Amino acid sequence: MFKKILIANRGEIACRVIRSAQKMGIATVAVYSDADARSPHVEMADEAVHLGPPPAAESYLLADKIIQACKDTGAEAVHPGYGFLSERESFAKACAENDIVFIGPPPGAIAAMGDKIESKKLAKKAGVSVVPGHVGEIDDTEHAVKISTEIGYPVMMKASAGGGGKGMRLAWNEQDVREGFEATKREGKASFGDDRVFIEKFIEQPRHIEIQVLGDTHGNIVYLGERECSIQRRHQKVVEEAPSPFVDEEMRKAMGEQAVALARAVDYHSAGTVELIVGADKSFYFLEMNTRLQVEHPVTEFVTDIDLVEQMIRVAAGEELPFKQDDITLTGWAVENRVYAEDPYRGFLPSIGRLVRYDPPEESHEEEGCTRVDDGVAEGGEVSMYYDPMIAKLITWAPTREGAIDRQIAELDRFELEGLGHNLDFLSALMQHPRFRSGEITTNFIAEEYPEGFQGAPVDEVLRKRLAAIAGFAAVAHADRARRVSGQLDGPLEPPAEWVVEIDGAAHDVHVDLDDVSVDSEGMELAMAYAPGDRMVEAEFGGEALTVKIRPGRYGFSLTTRGASHDIRTLPRHFAHLAQHMIEKEPPDLSKMLICPMPGLVTALHVGEGDSVEEGQPLAVIEAMKMENILRAEKAGVVSSVSAAEGDSLQADDVIMEFE
Repeated sequence: MFKKILIANRGEIACRVIRSAQKMGIATVAVYSDADARSPHVEMADEAVHLGPPPAAESYLLADKIIQACKDTGAEAVHPGYGFLSERESFAKACAENDIVFIGPPPGAIAAMGDKIESKKLAKKAGVSVVPGHVGEIDDTEHAVKISTEIGYPVMMKASAGGGGKGMRLAWNEQDVREGFEATKREGKASFGDDRVFIEKFIEQPRHIEIQVLGDTHGNIVYLGERECSIQRRHQKVVEEAPSPFVDEEMRKAMGEQAVALARAVDYHSAGTVELIVGADKSFYFLEMNTRLQVEHPVTEFVTDIDLVEQMIRVAAGEELPFKQDDITLTGWAVENRVYAEDPYRGFLPSIGRLVRYDPPEESHEEEGCTRVDDGVAEGGEVSMYYDPMIAKLITWAPTREGAIDRQIAELDRFELEGLGHNLDFLSALMQHPRFRSGEITTNFIAEEYPEGFQGAPVDEVLRKRLAAIAGFAAVAHADRARRVSGQLDGPLEPPAEWVVEIDGAAHDVHVDLDDVSVDSEGMELAMAYAPGDRMVEAEFGGEALTVKIRPGRYGFSLTTRGASHDIRTLPRHFAHLAQHMIEKEPPDLSKMLICPMPGLVTALHVGEGDSVEEGQPLAVIEAMKMENILRAEKAGVVSSVSAAEGDSLQADDVIMEFE
């Protein structure tokens, strides 16, 4: 077994690999850029080597520096994690040439499966069903239009070396192809160093299901069940679970055996994932093979009780798999939510900044359920524009699917995250959505269920009254503290017991005393402890637990729970009627401005001062988190001034241009 390994990655996955290595008694070496000098993975490792400036192209993608770091520290092997160099054939070869073990598949398998065009040809040759499409190289936009027309719309344009949702465009018509083909090429070139694009038929109402395979260097290959990854946004996975609620044992066996056959065709060893697109009739087609560890691997680990990272390391060291296919069993259900630095209330725009507060739920492993948090950040750290916006992964396990989902909801309520936009509310809303809970999902789920964007999870009357009770209780606690201020003329005053609590436009009469809290004359059976300054309360209503984040405001509180934040006004009843005379401040008129929706780089300005624009016309392109975002005119008008220039770095809400 290795004595020391280097992890050629950062963040969450670097921490994950280090944990398994430590469990095995293996020393670890971290690498880092200037932006990650104080990151947790650097602190966790036994040694750390500086690579360079923050951009990945000047640090984590420098294979020669990684190789040199292995030599300088005496690391015998290197684990690439996912992303960066993990699927670069040249890096795996460079490791071999320098007598460093690459903890992953052989270079030939990476080359065969990493190229989406060649992998589809190979899969087709091996008898694996593939999605109809053009698997050759495409010359230019006109060629792309011709191919798309022949296949039939809708089609998907994908960067050949792409992954992680980057370098992908859905085209419903010829105009979409003309607008998106070159952008797909640019994203492929910028993110993966390869601008080749292929086009395939887009299957409507599909599911995205993947098979985890694991092989050793002795010819043994097994499949470890499937993962359901259909909840996606812009082709980026958001929620994953194992097993899939759609897959039966017969289907699992058929998909697994095809995945193993494909892996065997390229002499695969180590962990790998065969991704499939599945139709409503349970037909499935090869999509691609990821020759690395997947982000969502923890759900498979939970239901199989197999540490995939440990097995990768053991396989790389020449050990044989300690189990056969018949030994693999799936127990219970696991769900993973990806916590992203993005603002779902503003169209899921990327968010960067400092983690002013970061306090995830505590990990637990019990018979009735388990909670695990995989992360690579710490309170006070910064989410940078240079890397993927994922902050953490929240994984729960329970004997049943419903139990694992309910545990997610409870743990998301306990997850504290402040300082930047995040998707905790959105994830909770997904977990509560009746369609998700039924298992009737497709990759179109988010687009279909949130066509107008996300404005918070819906609130029923029971939860609304419970929030009113909590707000009333907290208001009394604040009033009680205020009455203790010394120097009052008539001595300490008792805090009011009668309150009017306004939530979501509705007013509730709340009565609070030592023994009773009632809302609209209904006893709430509330048990909770709260003191001014607490950030979170654990309330019980008749024995039913509810965790709520609480933040005092000018006239009340902001309460966040169950996928939504509520600004609540609490007023003593004896002067609540005066609130109607307060003048509401009107927001400024921004309708004549093009506002930058996220921090990013201006890569293109399509119009200038004095130009007339039509509704839907592209105005500017903002690059953020390696993705190009086209800003379009919401209505016809004339540009009166332009405040930004190509190459400018803008913050969210900066003005790009104004209209007459």
